[in-house]
Amino acid sequence: MPSTIIDSAIFQGIFSSDEMRQVWSDENRTEKYLDIEAALAKVQGRLGLIPQEAADEIVSHCSLDQIDMLKLRQQTERIGYPILGVVSQLNALCRDKLGEYCHWGATTQDITDTATVLQIREGLDLVDRELTAISAALARHARTHRDTPMIGRSNLQQAIPVTFGYKMAGLLSAIERHRERLAQLKERVLVGEFAGAAGTLASLENGAMETQAGLCAELGLKQPLIAWHTIRDNIAEVGTFLGLVGGTLGKLSMDVKLMMQTEVGEVYEPFAHGRGSSSTMPQKRNPISSCYIHAAISVVRQHAAALMDAMVADHERSTGPWEIEWIVLPEAFCLMAGALKQSRFVLEGLEVDVQAMRRNIDMTHGLVMSEAVMMGLGPYIGREYAHDLVYDICRNAVKEQRPLLDLLAEHPEINKHLDRKALAKLCDPANYLGQSGTMVDRVLATLS
Repeated sequence: MPSTIIDSAIFQGIFSSDEMRQVWSDENRTEKYLDIEAALAKVQGRLGLIPQEAADEIVSHCSLDQIDMLKLRQQTERIGYPILGVVSQLNALCRDKLGEYCHWGATTQDITDTATVLQIREGLDLVDRELTAISAALARHARTHRDTPMIGRSNLQQAIPVTFGYKMAGLLSAIERHRERLAQLKERVLVGEFAGAAGTLASLENGAMETQAGLCAELGLKQPLIAWHTIRDNIAEVGTFLGLVGGTLGKLSMDVKLMMQTEVGEVYEPFAHGRGSSSTMPQKRNPISSCYIHAAISVVRQHAAALMDAMVADHERSTGPWEIEWIVLPEAFCLMAGALKQSRFVLEGLEVDVQAMRRNIDMTHGLVMSEAVMMGLGPYIGREYAHDLVYDICRNAVKEQRPLLDLLAEHPEINKHLDRKALAKLCDPANYLGQSGTMVDRVLATLS
């Protein structure tokens, strides 16, 4: 009986992905517990800390198909944590009481935290894959539309011309920074935990650090310098990273929504029959994916804040803050998977209307070129005076509903310095794209 948007049989494919849901599933989480217990037994058997016979017996039962999940639920509800339930079942499965060596020297949080890190690693791999695909789609648009003029907007008002490639390259630069952040944070986050009750590994008189090193190596994780049971900046950093990625995806979705407005019509989400239609208005084509992106990333940002709250932990083992992570980390990853999937879908099939972009530049009859005219007049009459003069002419152009070029060419203080041909050149949007193309090229040059 699914009850959340992530597990809903109806919505799960919209707000998440099957792969990410599997990463954070009960089955995968429990499998990670078993992987860690098996690795621990292998290492301690190799070091002679537990009998090799016990290690082999424990490893032989560390498979999910031998765990009674219904019983584990009941054990967890009674105990409060699932690890002891897993260890108890493993112990019972082993012959001749060899299972008593399972979990030797470990504590519940060691296994739980290390399993979380293993899940984070799998989740981040999926995020990385989607970011790579999104980067490729943005790069394609940036190259294709490097020199495609469109209006830039400030405070939702038409400003000066930019290019669509410039807009895409700006988003691309952010995605590439996220990919760089991801590579950097893996070094800090993909670290195991094996430290015992209060983090000192007092439970193992011999071979404590060797066990810790061997366990982390067996799992492909870095060895911690010190226990991090209640030092949670690593987990909070993952949440913050997801929040930052979400912010960029939200920026993309916001611009797509605004550009899809009927009055604008510059880009459209990919078309599929019936997609985005209204139940009462047949003409509508709503920005469906962008709406889902916006909703998902907004919740992810709140989860990032919750993970920072979880950093405020008491003493060496916390009473409550730790469990915040159990609640929000899986949902943050799952919602981010949905936002990434929707963003990739939008970008890989984005419909770009170049004619509409030009039409929107021209709709003010040249007013958006007023800065270009002001700068062109500046050397002759001074920039500030040119600003005030062009400002007044713009107001007259609006009042008289005439092209700006006509009023400029008629003005005696202007036409004595610049003839109509020169003014027309200043009023051509293609001549006032600044360094848009150069900036696009610079961003594209950073791609590996």
